[in-house]
Amino acid sequence: MAFTLTLIGAMLACGLEMLEALAIVLAVGITRRFRDSLIGAAGAALALAALAVVLGPVLISRVPLAPLRILIGAFLLLFGLEWLRKGVLRLAHLRSPSDSFKEFVEEQESLESLPVPATGQPDWAGRTIAFKGVLLEGVEVILIITALGARPGGLAPALIGGSVALVAVILVGLVLHAPLARLPETHLKYVVGIVLSTFGVFFAAEGLGVSWPLSDAALLYLAAGFFLISQLQIRVLTRERAAVATA
Repeated sequence: MAFTLTLIGAMLACGLEMLEALAIVLAVGITRRFRDSLIGAAGAALALAALAVVLGPVLISRVPLAPLRILIGAFLLLFGLEWLRKGVLRLAHLRSPSDSFKEFVEEQESLESLPVPATGQPDWAGRTIAFKGVLLEGVEVILIITALGARPGGLAPALIGGSVALVAVILVGLVLHAPLARLPETHLKYVVGIVLSTFGVFFAAEGLGVSWPLSDAALLYLAAGFFLISQLQIRVLTRERAAVATA
């Protein structure tokens, strides 16, 4: 049970972060030059690989298990509740839908005002933008995988989920932006918010010595609790919005 939920959580969370990085790389490549966009992205990938090599083993091997679980739980809960809050507001139509395609278009439009260097000259602006976009989103991917993988038995599903997400995002990039526009990103981020919040509560409680009824199956009723409460909140906010609109 924990293996499956960890894999799904890692796949969705990492996939959405990677998708946002892809939108930036595509925008730079289409508006300027793909060569410079890919150079910037490759530089960020190398920096992220170095960070992953350092962060993962150090965190997992040097920190005692109980404090580590509390730390992991707090981190995942922080991430999850923020994604869940935004998901609730978006599904209640109180916030603009999450849309990597829109971000791609906006990034592309902002880049059009920057002059492109002559042929043969490096495009440092394009490289820097691609580097920064991939690096920032990649750091979040590393933190999510490290947090999910730090629990005993969690490393394999976290890595598998992250790898599946990477392959899926690369495929999206190869066929360009058409799937990007069709992706139900708001709903996916809402689901990720529930999954990460569930793991956050589960890990933090374990670190504090709580013994969950039904062991790892507790993840299911915790997720169900987050889902029911968030759905109730969406209904309340939707009714309040409708009441204000008709007043």
